[in-house]
Amino acid sequence: MMNRMEKKTERSFFAGFGGQGIVSLGQLWVSCAMKEGKNVTFFPFYGAEKRGGVARASVIVSEGEIASPLVSRADSALVMNEESLPLCEEVLREGGVLVVNATLVKKEPQRTDIRTIKVAIQDIAERVGSSRFANMVAFGVLAKVTGALSLKKIEAALRGFFPHDKHRFIPLNLQAIQAGFEAALM
Repeated sequence: MMNRMEKKTERSFFAGFGGQGIVSLGQLWVSCAMKEGKNVTFFPFYGAEKRGGVARASVIVSEGEIASPLVSRADSALVMNEESLPLCEEVLREGGVLVVNATLVKKEPQRTDIRTIKVAIQDIAERVGSSRFANMVAFGVLAKVTGALSLKKIEAALRGFFPHDKHRFIPLNLQAIQAGFEAALM
């Protein structure tokens, strides 16, 4: 149990393939956290050689100071495609939470010392309007599962994140985030 003097810190790791919005998800995650007055770090990695290559992001959101910007052991991990499952399992700490895009990941995690939450992220995104909203559905799932973000300032974060000519998509992004939040079974 956290005492009143401790500050909550969430170390997250996101992985998938290029085009799934992994890096954008990480950027929006920290943008929203900053709007909520939290400290953040963000390290993206993507194989720029082609669309569909590896995409990863590590993020720390903290109410207090962040001692190291690196995520060596994640509290939570998001795996958006099957090829990223081993990597996400490897980086996750014992007792951590693995969020699995059940639409694309059919293999079962090998670790038994973690909590696995499966959500048909891609399917939910399609119901919202397009599979391109999968990262926003994942955002909602992660917000609920980790408790790292309150989502009270998510619309302001989206307005600051997207260029003005993309603001017409904010209602659909909000719908996708809400759908993910509601789909995350605790």
